Amino acid sequence: MNYLFTSESVSEGHPDKVCDQISDALTDLYLSRDSQARTAIETLATTNKVVISGETSSSAFVSKEEIEQTVRSTIKKIGYNQKNFSWQSVEIQNFLHTQSSDIALGVDRNGAGDQGIMFGYAKKEEGFESEYMPLPIYLSHRILQSLSSSRHLGDFKGLEPDAKSQVTLEYEKNKPVAVRKIVVSHQHNENLKQEELSNIIKTHLEQVLPQGWMPEEKDILINPTGRFVIGGPDGDTGLTGRKIIVDTYGGSAPHGGGAFSGKDPTKVDRSAAYMLRYLAKNIVAAGLADSCLLQISYAIGIAEPLSLFIDCRGTNKVDEQKLLQILPQLVDLTPKGIIKHLQLNKPIYEVTASYGHFGRLPQENGAFSWEKLDLTNELKRCF
Repeated sequence: MNYLFTSESVSEGHPDKVCDQISDALTDLYLSRDSQARTAIETLATTNKVVISGETSSSAFVSKEEIEQTVRSTIKKIGYNQKNFSWQSVEIQNFLHTQSSDIALGVDRNGAGDQGIMFGYAKKEEGFESEYMPLPIYLSHRILQSLSSSRHLGDFKGLEPDAKSQVTLEYEKNKPVAVRKIVVSHQHNENLKQEELSNIIKTHLEQVLPQGWMPEEKDILINPTGRFVIGGPDGDTGLTGRKIIVDTYGGSAPHGGGAFSGKDPTKVDRSAAYMLRYLAKNIVAAGLADSCLLQISYAIGIAEPLSLFIDCRGTNKVDEQKLLQILPQLVDLTPKGIIKHLQLNKPIYEVTASYGHFGRLPQENGAFSWEKLDLTNELKRCF
């Protein structure tokens, strides 16, 4: 099968990602004080204003001053100190309140925090190391991460935090063979000329793309409007949870009904999606399939999942239905079981809120535990 497929990414300075990072930084703040804390935190960011809303429940006290300081430090870390959006002068409105007792009732008995469907996916891209991620989204993330690293190091003057990338790959017989189009829009200082910006970005493209995969000049679109000075929340209002396809698989696999950021792990929107990624990745890494899509569903207040689905898209080397039966025997798919297995009751979430929740390396503090490949041997022994 021959086709073109495109995925996009956005930088940590994109307005929606600013909000995701604030929501997750606050979730980390609560979990750092109380490992059983519950959060459902939404953030809105616009011109020199951040509005926080949602629900929290914790045995530990977190002051309004600490919340405000966390918001400011998150914005500062991203790099916003502009006239119309600055970590120093931004107005912060806090409307957080206590979690609904009706919702808490179901979670208190170890049930799911809400109903819903979640997906997990992994794919082996033949000939490429992409952390078992689809290559278009993997490359889109890496381009912006490379540019962000240079911006923070001060390698190039004039780069600002807001940016987007888009990569179109050509596949032949389901194997990636070339990059056909690249779009990069990057906020810049008004003193940085378009030609200078183009040269900076092309330098990073050459570093990130596989050798020999640089597309023709006409197929690289950099700041197509010709100017991108006004950006971030000053240029476009941001909201938590609006970049869910960037967060997951770039459109190569479905996404469930809920976003991730701002939610503690009792919310299966987050924790179950992490578990299914873990299972799918281990299945592919074990050589049982070249591609694996999993779906799970829950009802609020009920611990056991209602359904579990698998589709290896014809790449499976073993019986799919047997594989489906084995998974619940290897891991506990209740919310409590998922949290315990992946060690999710930790302040590990802010780092997930930019450049994707998947395809990352596990960290010493427990972040990205769902990217570990510690289930492959058990899976192999089952066949």
